[in-house]
Amino acid sequence: MLRDARNQPARRAARTIMASTVMRSTLIALLDGAEMNEHASPPAATLQVVTGHVQLVVGGEQHDLRAGELVRIPPQRHGVRALADAVVLLTVALH
Repeated sequence: MLRDARNQPARRAARTIMASTVMRSTLIALLDGAEMNEHASPPAATLQVVTGHVQLVVGGEQHDLRAGELVRIPPQRHGVRALADAVVLLTVALH
């Protein structure tokens, strides 16, 4: 996945690995410094860092996350920035 991100102008790549009518899980590769700008959150979501180091920003608070960590994303605007090359697993509830 990181190789795919290197070929993208935004320096990130995503692949949905599971989707149903109620939830979706997506692997996201982010190169060091790549960002997912602030955006709205679904009612329920988790972010698990598979490899690397990212920063989750929610409500102005910064949360550094490393490989193996899993957090619930509060249902409010948030953004993610890679502090090193990283792969994360985003799981969201669709309803």
